Amino acid sequence: WGDGDLALVEESWWRTRKLHTWRVRPDHPDAAAQLVFDRSFEDRYADPGYAVTTVNRFGRRVIQRSADGSAILLIGQGASPEGDRPFLDRLDLESLETERLFRSEAPHYERPVRPLDGAARRLLTLRESPEEPPNLFLRDLEEGSLSQVTRFPHPTPQLLGIQKELIRYRREDGVDLTATLYLPKGYSPETDGPLPAVLWAYPVEFKSADAAGQVTGSPHRFDRVGWWSPLLWLAQGFAVLDDPTMPIVGEGEAEPNDTYVPQLVASAKAAVDEVVRRGVADRERLAIGGHSYGAFMAANLLAHSDLFAAGVARSGAYNRTLTPFGFQAEERKLWEALDVYIAMSPFMHADDVNEPLLLIHGEADPNSGTFPMQSERFYSALKGLGGTVRLVMLPHESHGYRARESILHMLWETERWLDSHVSSPSPESRKGDLPSQKE
Repeated sequence: WGDGDLALVEESWWRTRKLHTWRVRPDHPDAAAQLVFDRSFEDRYADPGYAVTTVNRFGRRVIQRSADGSAILLIGQGASPEGDRPFLDRLDLESLETERLFRSEAPHYERPVRPLDGAARRLLTLRESPEEPPNLFLRDLEEGSLSQVTRFPHPTPQLLGIQKELIRYRREDGVDLTATLYLPKGYSPETDGPLPAVLWAYPVEFKSADAAGQVTGSPHRFDRVGWWSPLLWLAQGFAVLDDPTMPIVGEGEAEPNDTYVPQLVASAKAAVDEVVRRGVADRERLAIGGHSYGAFMAANLLAHSDLFAAGVARSGAYNRTLTPFGFQAEERKLWEALDVYIAMSPFMHADDVNEPLLLIHGEADPNSGTFPMQSERFYSALKGLGGTVRLVMLPHESHGYRARESILHMLWETERWLDSHVSSPSPESRKGDLPSQKE
């Protein structure tokens, strides 16, 4: 909402991934709506951004207009083949043409927070780099000056000097993929040789291979490490491949999940081949991990490939017949796509999981797609089949984990699992280190 002469309405259609943005005039109900943007919401490169708002006299947020009312401002993520480059645009409400006022430039990631006037002559931004934590800066776009407003220190100086690179590679079917590769401080593949590695990922469905191949993230962002972050394993001498894209594409009338397993395996194989080709990872010492739908992915990769020495799956779902009315981006009911539900369920292929798997779950997880019984039943199946599996239930925890005790225990379990089943250079030396057990 802007005012009586300006409101923006968005409409989207999931099946086609189309998104329309209309300009309407609330005080003129007979005026025809004006189409402002027509695009696929999967196409990150074409995202025009969102309208900048301000607070009106009633304390409500409304679209901020220029002084003469002829334009509004847009802030966008700025996805591009070079990575995300946030921007500030001016949109003329009559011609619907945009003028670029600011765009983030390497080697920093700088996100517009708020223009300080309607003409956007001065702009408050949040600026960061891999070595510099986010801090507020004041930009004068007319004078070209930049001044720092806040000075927050580096929260984890222990990780200063880690190596970070946005890498690109290709899946065997031609889909372009990206990932962020992290290496320990001072590491050199020429002198130190390949490392054990952790791949941490989360699959996403697409209707377009072109959209699936778009670059995500930025090599210039600061890495804030939390309990969820795989970067913690850099301190244990691991290479980390964070967010290797795992697109599941279903173009035209095809549904993405009709070929979920082969696409998932192909994406993982491409990521593994790339880090091995670079000489930074040992093909025999790779772990796959993920949270929620990423845990589901990890279990499927252990069931349908031999790419990894072990897996870590947190708060996942493993039997899709227990989510019969759809899951993630799957709209079909179990009875409409029975074969798909069964093919995608690692529980149904538990007899093919021949690598060690660590299952972690919050005991009070209320998420309808990942009830705790999912991990309990999968654990029972793997144990009954003679697999190497460990189940850790965190008391009182939800889908994500909050308590200090839970987080530290989760990290301890993961470190012990990786050390026992991945770090050792010989696969034979890893067998039988930790028996199947529930805790």
